[in-house]
Amino acid sequence: MNFISILYATFLLSVLGIYWSIRDQKVRLWILLIASLVFYASLNAQYITLLLTLTFINYRLGKEIGKNTSPGKHNLDPKISNEEWQFAQADWSRRQLKLLWLGVVVNVLILLGFKYINSVLFLFNSPNNSETIWKIAAPLGISFFTFECIAYLVDVYRGAPATDNFLKFVTYKLFFAKLISGPITRYHNFANQFNTLEFPTTDRIAEALWLIARGAVKKGILADHLGIFVDLCFGNLQRAGSHDLWLATFAYGLQLYLDFNGYVDIARGTALLFGLVLPENFDFPYFTTSIAEFWRRWHITLGDWLRNYVYFPLGGSRRGLIRTCLNLFIVMLIAGIWHGSAWGFVVWGVYHGLALVVHRLTDVMSDRYEKLELFWQNPLGVVVAWLITQLMVFTSWIWFRLPNIQESALVIQRLWGHAADAQFAQKVYIEALNTSPSQITSILLTIAVCMGITYTFKGKLKLELNWPIKLVFVPLCLYAVWLFAPEGSLPYIYFDF
Repeated sequence: MNFISILYATFLLSVLGIYWSIRDQKVRLWILLIASLVFYASLNAQYITLLLTLTFINYRLGKEIGKNTSPGKHNLDPKISNEEWQFAQADWSRRQLKLLWLGVVVNVLILLGFKYINSVLFLFNSPNNSETIWKIAAPLGISFFTFECIAYLVDVYRGAPATDNFLKFVTYKLFFAKLISGPITRYHNFANQFNTLEFPTTDRIAEALWLIARGAVKKGILADHLGIFVDLCFGNLQRAGSHDLWLATFAYGLQLYLDFNGYVDIARGTALLFGLVLPENFDFPYFTTSIAEFWRRWHITLGDWLRNYVYFPLGGSRRGLIRTCLNLFIVMLIAGIWHGSAWGFVVWGVYHGLALVVHRLTDVMSDRYEKLELFWQNPLGVVVAWLITQLMVFTSWIWFRLPNIQESALVIQRLWGHAADAQFAQKVYIEALNTSPSQITSILLTIAVCMGITYTFKGKLKLELNWPIKLVFVPLCLYAVWLFAPEGSLPYIYFDF
């Protein structure tokens, strides 16, 4: 069931009608759970049992971690000596930690098992056979699913209350709007919303419909058309020239952003119609002037997860400069491994890790040398910082789009001074796209300018359209998608992660 389809619209309206016609909260949760199972079954039915089993395991582990088995305040019971109480307290803490590690290991093994099983099978394949004996597809959304489970267990270990309501927990875990590609949400914030559900106000309904409509435009019109060009260029690496590869690299960076951001917009709009608020996941990341700021504004919920559950437990920035740099590198290496099993994702993680290290070292140097700090603060320094940051980010997407090391290395080698094959322009630009490299360049610049205007009004001036204007644009956006979206829409990129 595609987000941008008549089938999804019918499904959403039907579920909303039933959902808001019932007043009982428990019944609403059941409706939402059943709808989520139906949605997931339309895409990946064979893994529903696995997800339900993992949900129950994490629910039970959370209850055990959160169970208060400590002896309490020993001075209330004169029979318990201070020494006995301390031993009992230590045993209780060790038990909690063991259960937490059990939960983390189970979730990580499930994630890595599905991510890397095909790589393992490839090792046992016959060297004379270019394909693996069989291929196992990972459950859609398994990365987001396991990260949310780990976050819940850690939060309970840190003192948050464990839930006794399995229905609420499983509904949170399987909520169809966020299940496959996030945003990553924490249980306690999400569950609290279940307790205060109210029919959305007019302005919230308008905001929800606007999010869905603009998400459809980002994905259905912009990202998918860019994706066609990107696929043609990166699918013909031997023939593409340096100019074509640069165009494809920048086009893919925009495609990835518009594709994922469009998905999140539709997910957030869908959630609002059910009276639920999902967190923002993007905040104009392509207008950042440092890689650290980029990661605070790109895939925000993943960055937040990595900081809270990896970076801070490793020591964060509290143990000196060298340890801080090592922690930053480890975090981004984990981010690369999380995205996939191919070596290209590891290189991508290493690249971003090194960039964060360089940024941290530059910050330290700027603190020591006033002239350097003043340079980064003046307009020229800001422009230079933006150019360096975005060049690094966009070139890093090459390994993201082509995780096969041989292919990505070929692109890197041919980014400078390589002429295109004589037939490339004819086959790609004229026959396939009926356009030219200059027109593709103009389209990319137009998209960038539109993003810049939006950033200026919304990000800097904090100006928003009011809800009546948004409602006017909703049918226009949806109609435009119906007219201009390419036939056979491309799958969401982050469905693979």
